[in-house]
Amino acid sequence: MANEREEENLSFRAWLKGKDGNKVDVLVQKINEEIAPKIDCTQCGACCRQLMINVTETDADRMALHLKMNTETFKEKFVEEGNSMMIMNCIPCHFLKGNKCKAYESRFTECREFPNLDKPGFNNRLFATLFHYGMCPIIFNVIEKLKQEMGFKRKH
Repeated sequence: MANEREEENLSFRAWLKGKDGNKVDVLVQKINEEIAPKIDCTQCGACCRQLMINVTETDADRMALHLKMNTETFKEKFVEEGNSMMIMNCIPCHFLKGNKCKAYESRFTECREFPNLDKPGFNNRLFATLFHYGMCPIIFNVIEKLKQEMGFKRKH
């Protein structure tokens, strides 16, 4: 359905940009609080199979400790560094087993925060959010409910 709604989502993105960002944030957060608990991410795991994960120094230290290795060894084995950035060096994530994270308690900041629907500034992240619309059931359902609750007129 994501491919079928690509044009509609582009229209929705443009339409939403004209709305009060603070009101949109409140509504997105409310919808997210309703939908996210109903989705079992361990039945999906698509984000772990598809996303490029940024790694902070704190993330590297925490994961290295979890894996009982020093941070430099962790980086050599699992991280690509360049331009003052660090990213996981493979997709899917090294720590994905089935649909679950083998290092869940020590997971990276981006993993902890995804899909970022509880944060302010939703309109400023709408491009990235819609990019993941077809991958993440939480994003898909929040966007669809947001369209409905805001009175967005679908083109049939």
